[in-house]
Amino acid sequence: MLPVSGFRLQTMSRAMPAGHARGKSFAGRALDIKIHLTALLSSVLILWVLPPAAAAQSLALEADASTVAATVSSTRPLSDYTRPTHKVMLNNYLLDTLGPYPITIAAGIAGFNQIYSSPPEWGQGAQGYGKRIGSNFGIEAIGTTSRFAMAAALKEDTLYYRCECTGVLRRTGYAVLSTVTARHGIDGHRAFSFSGLVSPYVGAGAAVYGWYPDRYGAKDAFRMGNYTLLAYVGGNIALEFITFNPRSLLSRMHMKSMHGAPESGPGN
Repeated sequence: MLPVSGFRLQTMSRAMPAGHARGKSFAGRALDIKIHLTALLSSVLILWVLPPAAAAQSLALEADASTVAATVSSTRPLSDYTRPTHKVMLNNYLLDTLGPYPITIAAGIAGFNQIYSSPPEWGQGAQGYGKRIGSNFGIEAIGTTSRFAMAAALKEDTLYYRCECTGVLRRTGYAVLSTVTARHGIDGHRAFSFSGLVSPYVGAGAAVYGWYPDRYGAKDAFRMGNYTLLAYVGGNIALEFITFNPRSLLSRMHMKSMHGAPESGPGN
């Protein structure tokens, strides 16, 4: 949107006296500064809210022994891997759909969309923001549903297991790679995850062809899917590095399950 605004100011300056054009140009620069400051403050707010939100979504509170045994299996040798139960997978699905992390992400991205009026057809104000946050939440919900559905059909375990490796770079690389990999088979070996790669684009495509303005098409769905995939990467990095406190207030506000193992997991 900023290049468009600059083009409009340049066009107006050609048809106006020099002094008036300079005044408009100054006003345009002031507007750009306000927009960038607002975006910066929004980024700081998201970075401040996201860690506790991710932590709250990932905690387990005194679950029964069978649930814990299934979800903390990453602490065992790979040959002793136990697949999560259907109850654990259902709880994780509900957390990934309705938990604090997707709500925080939807609200944060809606703020950026609001700043840059994307899409402009939705306008500004509370009504425009409501449409944008609802749209982002819908994209995440559809993407998450498709990911869990495809994972169930393909027998993929898409829960996040922390790396047993050490070092920031290795752990970060493991978290990024885990976005498009999952555990397979009875031994839990890690391999490519079709559901992990495809699901972000399912949600974006549903939005473009479901409720976005008609001028949006396949290229926009692909671009939005890329952003969603990057959000998944950020979520895995948060799960890898955040230290969880199971007695925190945020953890008591959510379900007794986790989006991954709280201990270290195999790094292969």
